[in-house]
Amino acid sequence: MRMVFRWYGTGNDTVTLQQIKQIPGVEGIVWALHDVPAGEEWPMEKIQVYREQADQYGLHLEVVESVNIHEDIKLGLPTRDTYIENYKRTIAKLATVGVKTICYNFMPVFDWVRTDLFKEMGDGSTALFYEKAKVDQMDPSELVNRIANDVDVTMPGWEPERLKQLAPLFEKYKSVSEEDLWGNLAYFLEQIIPVAEHHDIRMAIHPDDPPWPIFGLPRIMTGQASIRRLLKLVDSPYNGVTLCSGSLGANPDNDIVAMVHEFKGRIPFAHIRNVRVYDNGDFIETSHRTEDGTVDIAGIVRAYHETGFTGYARPDHGRHIWDEKCRPGYGLYDRALGIMYLWGVWDSMRAAERSGSGV
Repeated sequence: MRMVFRWYGTGNDTVTLQQIKQIPGVEGIVWALHDVPAGEEWPMEKIQVYREQADQYGLHLEVVESVNIHEDIKLGLPTRDTYIENYKRTIAKLATVGVKTICYNFMPVFDWVRTDLFKEMGDGSTALFYEKAKVDQMDPSELVNRIANDVDVTMPGWEPERLKQLAPLFEKYKSVSEEDLWGNLAYFLEQIIPVAEHHDIRMAIHPDDPPWPIFGLPRIMTGQASIRRLLKLVDSPYNGVTLCSGSLGANPDNDIVAMVHEFKGRIPFAHIRNVRVYDNGDFIETSHRTEDGTVDIAGIVRAYHETGFTGYARPDHGRHIWDEKCRPGYGLYDRALGIMYLWGVWDSMRAAERSGSGV
């Protein structure tokens, strides 16, 4: 397991590279050009800025999250070929700075959905929260006003310029079924995977967050069966999954430990985080500690160890603790605590393996 840490860039993140370097076992940053609109080719000069900054602290740039996919590709419009060519050129540029994995998603309109960015918990900390009844009842534009316009940092998947076109986007998706979306994903991968393979970069799709349809939009990356189907669309080790325990764990029916075992070798990137799911469908993000949520984090880490996982992993969203002022879900303190919890489980497995005692 190779530990990395998501970083949003100078002036766009309260966490510094110096702080990231001091977290035990962290070897690289998970990054992206958040100011480049989806579909545009990434400029080499901006990529080089990240390389120079990371080099100062001995951190690598091997994981990008995300090279976002233009809606025309998801919609299957004739213009998609232009954006796919831009994507191919971006892949080639990223290879020159050592990128080995690209995380992306294929979620229509919204990359992720929460109803509260700072829901207070019993101990006084706050966390990202999803209230099912509210989502079921609200208009999508209300959610945009609640989320995208309520923070002063970039919110990937919630770009104000793109979401200004919310009504036309929803109109376009009215004629797109889940099968249509699968077909459009297959079209994208059939063109992209050979390029990724040529440049030795593994593509890793992120599951839908949450893993069920919202606002009548099709959602297709929701569990074990859909991941199985995704991997068969283009049967290549360069077509993989970012296995996110928090996104998939919002549905208690998803057996993530089983997925780690089944998809061994096709998981270049692991997002490891915990959520507590309530009987009414609500969920809140918790500490990474297994007992604090509904997801078997310790079991998941053990499964990665048992399958010889050598891919990248990062602590995913954390709580906001100790009065830290930070972007929603991406403070320093709780994610650093999460890393040490993950290393603790991992190290216990290694120790047991050396002693031959098992766990």
